[in-house]
This record gives sequence, C-alpha cells and structure tokens, in this order.
Amino acid sequence: MAASSGSKSIFMSIVLSLCLHLTLSSVTYDNKALIINGQRRILLSGSIHYPRSSHEMWEGLIQKAKDGGLDAIDTYVFWNVHEPSPGNYNFEGRYDLVRFIKLVQKAGLYVHLRIGPYICAEWNFGGFPVWLKFVQGISFRTDNKPFKHAMQNFTQKIVQMMKDEKLFKSQGGPIILSQIENEYEPEREEFGSAGEAYMKWAAEMAVELNTEVPWVMCKEEDAPDPVINTCNGFYCHSFSPNKPSKPKMWTEAWTGWFSDFGGQNYQRPVEDLAFAVARFIQKGGSFVNYYMYHGGTNFGRTAGGPFITTSYDYDAPIDEYGLIREPKYGHLKELHKAIKLCENTLLTANPTVTSLGNYEEAHVFSSESGHCAAFLSNYHTESAARVTFNNREYNLPPWSISILPDCKNVIFNTANVTGQRSHVQMLPTNVTFHSWETFNEDVFSLEDDSTITTVGLLEQLNVTRDTSDYLWYSTSVNISSSNSFLHGGERPTLSVQSRGHALHVFVNGHLTGSASGTRTFKRFTFRGNVNLHAGVNTISLLSIAVGLPNNGPHFESYKTGVLGPVVLHGIDEGKRDLSWHKWSYKIGLQGEAMVTGLGSQSSIPFVSWVPSSLEHKKQQPLTWYKAYFDAPEGDEPLAMDMSSMNKGQVLINGQNIGRYWTAIANGACRNCNYTGTYRPTNCGFDCGKPSQQWYHVPRSWLRPRQNLLIVFEEISGDASKISLVKRLVTRK
Repeated sequence: MAASSGSKSIFMSIVLSLCLHLTLSSVTYDNKALIINGQRRILLSGSIHYPRSSHEMWEGLIQKAKDGGLDAIDTYVFWNVHEPSPGNYNFEGRYDLVRFIKLVQKAGLYVHLRIGPYICAEWNFGGFPVWLKFVQGISFRTDNKPFKHAMQNFTQKIVQMMKDEKLFKSQGGPIILSQIENEYEPEREEFGSAGEAYMKWAAEMAVELNTEVPWVMCKEEDAPDPVINTCNGFYCHSFSPNKPSKPKMWTEAWTGWFSDFGGQNYQRPVEDLAFAVARFIQKGGSFVNYYMYHGGTNFGRTAGGPFITTSYDYDAPIDEYGLIREPKYGHLKELHKAIKLCENTLLTANPTVTSLGNYEEAHVFSSESGHCAAFLSNYHTESAARVTFNNREYNLPPWSISILPDCKNVIFNTANVTGQRSHVQMLPTNVTFHSWETFNEDVFSLEDDSTITTVGLLEQLNVTRDTSDYLWYSTSVNISSSNSFLHGGERPTLSVQSRGHALHVFVNGHLTGSASGTRTFKRFTFRGNVNLHAGVNTISLLSIAVGLPNNGPHFESYKTGVLGPVVLHGIDEGKRDLSWHKWSYKIGLQGEAMVTGLGSQSSIPFVSWVPSSLEHKKQQPLTWYKAYFDAPEGDEPLAMDMSSMNKGQVLINGQNIGRYWTAIANGACRNCNYTGTYRPTNCGFDCGKPSQQWYHVPRSWLRPRQNLLIVFEEISGDASKISLVKRLVTRK
C-alpha cells in the first residue's frame, strides 16, 4: 500500500512537471493577443534580414533592437541563397540562419520566422532559386504539383532544422510565430479556384508540420483556421482578422520605403509612423512588426525589382551601416515604453470610444481591476486641438495621439519629438589605392566562342539562368558598297527594342551608345546612328539585367533581354529587320570567368592585367580596374564612394559589394510633412543626385594590409577618384 502511494505521488509529480513545462513553453492565441507561457502579450517586433548584413554585425544589431524596446526579431528565410542548386544547401557565413536565431535567443528576444518561401522583399526572384523556373511543368504559387513539391521540401527542411536545434518555443527556443506564403491575396484573386486550392494546401501543409507555434499568412484575407491572417502596410488601424477568435496583428509596419536606381530616396517621418502604431494599438492591435528595423545592404547580385539599389536602408531606425537613426529610433523607443505601461489594461479590457470633437476622440480601456488607460486622438491634418477628457484639458497637435497609462497623465504624444537628431557625414579616410592595373574586356563577335548560335532573339534568363547579369547578342550585317550613305549620305540608324534592363550597343567593336529602362518602364528602345562600312559588319549587343522580378502573378514568366525587333533604318533598301538573323550568344564576360567569383585572389594572375597610370589612361567601356589598399584606422562604418564612375560592380577581397550605378534620381522632391496619409512620393529626397553614391563595406571583410579592390566599369569613369569614406553620425 505504501509502495502504491509512493508510485502515485511520483506519477503525479511527473504529470504536473510536464504540464508546467508545456505551459511555460507554449504559444497560443485568442481574440486579444498571442498567449506566451499562459500570458497575453503585446509584442513589438522589428525586421532584420540576416543576409543583408555581415554576420559580425548581427549581435550589435539585435542588441540595439532590444535596447529600442523590441520584444522580437522578424526575418524572412531566403530560399535562393540556401539552395543555390537542387539539393545543395548553404548555411554558411551571413547565410547561417541557425546562428542568427541563436543570437536573438541569447539577447532574450523572440523570433518570427517568415519561411514563405516566397518572400518578395525586393530580393532577386522574390527569394526563389532561379533553377526552380526550369523544373518541368512548373507554375509558381498556384495549385501546381511540381511547385508544391519543391516548396514543401524546402519548408520541411527549414522546419526540421529548427526542430533539430530546439528553436521553436514549444522546445524552449525563441521562435513564437512562423509565416507560410507571403502577401498572397492578389495572386489568389488572379488565379481563381487554383489560387484558392493552393492557399488552403499551403496552410494545411504548414500546420501539419507540428511546430506547436501559430502560423500566419500576411495580406491573405481568407487564411483558413487556425492560420492567422495579418496586415501589411503604412497603416493597419482599419484591419480586422477574418475570425473573431484571432488577434489583430500587423506583420509589416513600413518604416520607410525602398529605393531604385534612377528614383528618389524616401523617408517616413517618425511622427507619422508613431501615430500609425498608436492608432493600431488603440483599435485593439497587439502585434506590430517594423519592416524594416534595420534594412541593410543587397550585397552582390541579390537585389531584385528589377532596378532596386544595393542599399536597402529603408529609412529604418537602425541605418544600413548599423548606426542608430535619430529621432526615429529614440521616439519609437519612448512609444514602446508608453505602450508597455498600458499593456495589462489593454489586454484585459475592451475600449470605449468617445467623441471629443469633430476630429478628436478618446479610446478608453477600463479593466475590472480598476486600471484605466486612454488614447486621445486628433485626426485633423492641419489644426491642433484642445480637448476636455475626465474634466481635464489636453492639447493635441494635428495628426497625433496622446497616451495616458492612468487616464490622467500624458506620457507620450506621437507628434512631440523631443530627442536628438542624427547628423550624418561621409568623411575621407587616410586610405590610398595603389598598384593600379586594368584589363579591357573584348567585345564579343561572331568569331569568338559562343554559348549558342541560332536564328532569332532569345530571352535572356532562359540563356543565362542568372549565372551572370550579362548576355552578349551578336550578328552580322552585309552592306553593299553602292549604299548612298557610304557616299556622303546620312548615316543609318539602328533601333533595338529591349525588355530590360540596360543595353550597350557595339558596332564593329566600338561603343555606339547605351540605353536603359526604369523600374516603372522596364521596356525601352535604343535608337542611334551607326558607323557601317562596305562588306560585313558586326553588331554586338550587351544586355544587362539589374535584378530579377520579385512579385506579380507568374513573375517566373516575365521576359528580360533583347526580344526585338532589331531594325536597321536608312539604307537604300529602306530598312532591314535583323530580328530573325542568325544570332550568336555568350553568357557573361571574360573578366567574370577569369576572375572567379568576380574577384578571387587566386585567379588574378590568369587575367592579362596591365599596370596603369589612371591620370593618363583613356577611358573606355568594359574596363576592369584592380588596386590594393590598407584598412583605415578606427571603427567607423566604411563605404566606397563611386560617384566618379558610371555603372558596374565593385568587389573587395573577393566579396561582391554589389551593383553600382550613378543614375540620377528623377522626379520632383517635395517638402516632407508628417501630417496626413503618408505616401513615399510625399517625402522624396536627393532629386538631381545619384540614387546611390556610397556602397557599404563591412569592416570585417577587410584585412589590415593589402586589401584587393576590383571594379568593373561598363561605360566609362574616373577610377582615380574612387575613395573609401567613413560614416560619422553625431547627434544634436
């Protein structure tokens, strides 16, 4: 009997221990909020994408996010960098997802893991590996067996990695939330029943992976239970989940906007961002993720769009270089403190909304325990208001919300920015580049080895499979000696229609001209006079991709490159359509092949570099430059100033810093006002200047001595004026 009682006691202790463990490691939800370890939580999160910074920066970025009052870090998972070819995986360096998540856990923060695996994110091909396009019978993001098979395999791979490392909250890890798919609603509506079937399949597939944390679908109104549908946008106060049992969550509160080559840069006033967040919270929101909290850099050829800049700064609270941006960082930190002071009251009470005037109202939360919190709002875009609430008077600036954690005292107003402001300078370093050498790319012609020779024009991605931005098209034109333009007449004109994204035209080995599209108008036409001689002439077109599309229905079918027509005008026969001539194709450049990985030290000797005095060198297209330099002293972030160049790529010690292009920002920049509904075009800047001048160089990529710089310039530029600068931020 005694033994039996003892056994029962031990059994009950084990059961209670298991129940306690499950309670302390659980994530569920109700209509109010996510419930973590049995407690409702208002959660403030920020997006930091691990491939967009060096892994040496991660810990500092995460700590700054924590110091800024965040509870969680949000990141996409980048399929194309992790599985560059089918079944071959890469989780090294800045692609070390597990290491990144463990650093977040070390800082005591949660993780929202947005597996997708479609991510958009202005990232090349929306995060899909390009090989996926060439799977037989595939159709992206719809009820298509080959696509679902590949998507499920990768999703399972990531989930199993997280389980193996015990990273889900149910295992004691930091991951409290996961996302399947991404902003699918427009595609679902476009694809009809096939989209509906795919969306339901994706949700069921995710839930069946048994992560024991909730799954979300952002911008997908019909997300099936138990998946939570969430909001993305500049504002989400009017959003409601599709079931009353689900919490109101904002997975992307856009802190700014991305930039494209030839476009303006954008900022979002922190007064408006804070107003949007407070408005969401007062309407019952309980999860806010800032997209981006640190934007980072599109190193190498990772930028999508196309035309997205190498910088992905996004006007985020932590800038591209990892430095705090004020007053955005500090003002949001104060907002977070105010929200947290109200947290228990907000999560245990429903608001009573009272009008305080034509544009003013109060959202009052009164809990059964006697606690009270209030949000006083003024929605007028021009006029301040003086309102009476609980027999007290309060001043409300236009387009603002005041937070009163005790329904008496204002501790925060979204429009009252009192902190310091960042003053940014890009200053010279003591670095000099020495031992300059150059290598000139040969213009591809019919006599060279080609990848393909065929009749007609081929779509670029189908040929390159994105192994290079560059594809040569070359054909020949026979001109009779009797043509009148050879005897004093007007020169012929060549017109080339392209789907993008940029084009350099060479005739008989000489650059005739260049043309490019824009992010808005990707198609463009080159027109220019050409110098032809009697006999056989070679026309060589260098087509350049500037990132692959990352969104839209069936974006895998979008076309790139010279698709014609290509027409020669002004010859005696009138015009000659060259589109269906025999064309030869060559993928990439000699320099790319000989300088392995666009800058590997080991392959440098195999390139025919020529010592060069840049001051006296004649500038010519398709030139590679090489030099060495020592790392500057100090710890300030560094950048390459490429304003003296035109368009190309830059590498340091074999690391591709990214595409550079000094395209001038077009449009009319306006004075930015925080009031009224925000749109990026209301707050553009840098008009008339290059969209991007400085290119981030992580210090961890440098050696103390003999760092190797390689620059490829497509058109022409003064490499002697390239400089390494440091970013200095002071606060006033």
